[in-house]
Amino acid sequence: MSVIVDLKKCNGCKNKETPLCVKNCPGDLMAIDPENQKAYICKEEDCWDCMVCVKLCPCSAIATKLPYQLALYKATLVPKVYEDKIKWTCTDIDGNKEEFEIKTLEI
Repeated sequence: MSVIVDLKKCNGCKNKETPLCVKNCPGDLMAIDPENQKAYICKEEDCWDCMVCVKLCPCSAIATKLPYQLALYKATLVPKVYEDKIKWTCTDIDGNKEEFEIKTLEI
């Protein structure tokens, strides 16, 4: 998979000392571009698809592009995190969307 940052939505977590995607990426792969203050992935080939950055982005600016073996170019899987659930939106190559929800565990 591959991480895609929507530069129109990303605000670099302006209200945070360290952007959530940068702070929480277990591979230390997310960074902020000093020129535009937007997030980007440093080494896409090293990403292991944990989707922490995707799930934590408060602007819903980060998505996951599904690999060619699973979908084809332009297919995405985007989560929206709520207090009690995660709502996933899967978009196929034709733009058809399917949504599903998973309740989160209470810890």
